[in-house]
Amino acid sequence: MATIARMNWAIYGALIVGALAVVGAVAFVVVRALQAWRAYKRLRRHVGRELARLADLGEVTTEKLEAASDTSTVERSLARLRVSLARAAVLRAALAEARGVFDRVAWVFPRK
Repeated sequence: MATIARMNWAIYGALIVGALAVVGAVAFVVVRALQAWRAYKRLRRHVGRELARLADLGEVTTEKLEAASDTSTVERSLARLRVSLARAAVLRAALAEARGVFDRVAWVFPRK
């Protein structure tokens, strides 16, 4: 009988240790599941925020592309440049004519 009683305590001890291991494992799984859930919620929140930021950057890029492809201001500037170049050509011709007259007059007057 003495060996059976000792054997029962060994069995009960092993059962208690096994039950504690199962309880510890369940607690570990629950803690990890909660951490995973929190990480998932945080990921969703950050993904949503980054997607919104990406959409805003896309809108800004679209606006800048529309502004860059708007050639009306460039065409107006080009027209003003053509007018300015025409005026410069007229002034250059007038300067060449005045220089020609000055050169003819300079031959007549002696220099020092």
